[in-house]
Amino acid sequence: MLIRTLLLLLLFVATPVRADEVQIAVAANFTAPMQKIAAEFERDTGHKVTLAFGATGKFYAQITNGAPFDVFLSADDETPARLEKEGYGVVGSRFTYAIGRLALWSAQEGKVDAKGEILKNGAFQHLAIANPRTAPYGSAAIEVMQKMGVLAALQAKFVQGENIAQTYQFAVSGNAEIGFVALSQIWKDGKISSGSAWIVPSNMHEAIRQDAMLLARGRDKRAASALLSYLKGEKARAIIKSYGYDL
Repeated sequence: MLIRTLLLLLLFVATPVRADEVQIAVAANFTAPMQKIAAEFERDTGHKVTLAFGATGKFYAQITNGAPFDVFLSADDETPARLEKEGYGVVGSRFTYAIGRLALWSAQEGKVDAKGEILKNGAFQHLAIANPRTAPYGSAAIEVMQKMGVLAALQAKFVQGENIAQTYQFAVSGNAEIGFVALSQIWKDGKISSGSAWIVPSNMHEAIRQDAMLLARGRDKRAASALLSYLKGEKARAIIKSYGYDL
């Protein structure tokens, strides 16, 4: 009886010790897949996940000003490298969890052609684009328009979102007839989920290598290390790929 009581007591004490919590800053383009991955991670490990979504540049400012994040999932590879160099990230923890794809999209069927020629003929009033100073997808969109020779002609039509999530909202609401969005926002079951789109060829802009890293604040958190390991696993990778990302 005494042994049984001791075992129950040990189980009671050990259970909360095993569980941990991790706070994650996540680039806005990765909202849907990360919500799904987080749910699976919590179910598989018992750890608790708190997610915050936003622009990579804004997260950089928040992290360097003491925001309580343990893990950072960036929309680029430059920002995590910079955080590591400045002492805000754990050296050696960075890795590329996804390679993003850019798309020109409209909520209207037939509005965007399969080669993006609409950008040259200008048959629209407004073009949604993420802030290129803080959002890597916005920077990639600028690159594409420069290569096509249409940037100067289209700048007056820009409707700028703070991040790619807001940019998508501009396009889906009709505030902009077309918009440069993350393919993950419009991709479902291996195809464009609605409207019309041009999936921008990867060679038209610098690769959108999205890096994850352990932040200094999460160095000793089991849940933080476990989450990063989970991102490298087959279950998470299958989810990431299902949203149109390259691996």
